Amino acid sequence: MPRFFVNSANISDGYVTLSGDNARHISFSLRMACGELITVCDGTGTEYKAELCEFHEGSVRAKILSQKASDSELSVRVTLYQGYPKSDKLEFIIQKAVELGASKIVPFESEHCIKRPDAEKSAKRSLRFSKIAEEAAKQCGRAVIPSVSLPVPFETALSLAIKENDAVLFCYEGGGAPITELIRENKNAKSIAVFVGSEGGFSENEAALAKNNGARLCGLGNRILRCETAPLFALSAIVCGFEL
Repeated sequence: MPRFFVNSANISDGYVTLSGDNARHISFSLRMACGELITVCDGTGTEYKAELCEFHEGSVRAKILSQKASDSELSVRVTLYQGYPKSDKLEFIIQKAVELGASKIVPFESEHCIKRPDAEKSAKRSLRFSKIAEEAAKQCGRAVIPSVSLPVPFETALSLAIKENDAVLFCYEGGGAPITELIRENKNAKSIAVFVGSEGGFSENEAALAKNNGARLCGLGNRILRCETAPLFALSAIVCGFEL
């Protein structure tokens, strides 16, 4: 069943109105008709099963048949803090992080980043990243579109993570407790931040700063993982710890 995200203001009196790209996709790409069913998400975790009933120029209206709280969201809110990588790796990381349940992705610039974010291009790329997150959320059946932030300095990312989360896991090849052990220790956490470095990893100073500010250094096994593999490993471990 096709899935669409709308603003909650578009849902009222038992009906939902879809406009813009959503209406065009329903009318022209999918060539749907009255009587066909769609899934609509309001972005807060509620899913609606709806039947298309009216087609207008620029908008589509559907009657809500049922609603339920989504069971596709993790019970813990996970924010991925990702060291800024080179080429198009960040697009891949965003897509897969959304599939694995991340609530938010925050790219950051650290000492060993090979590629530095371009401030002039950041806004344009941010729109693309948000679109990738939305498409991934639709594909994997999520009820919320994770946000993708503009790149921030490492110190800013660390400060935000410590302030906004119950636990901060800092993936560091220089040593630390197994990530599975730290996940078990934080089974009652409502929010977890995960830090993963870029191709160059973290400096000793960055690891020390993280540790001194309350982050827990953790390892991802006996192998050195690529910067696009490590976040998927860490997020998969969290999914296993909280869902399986």
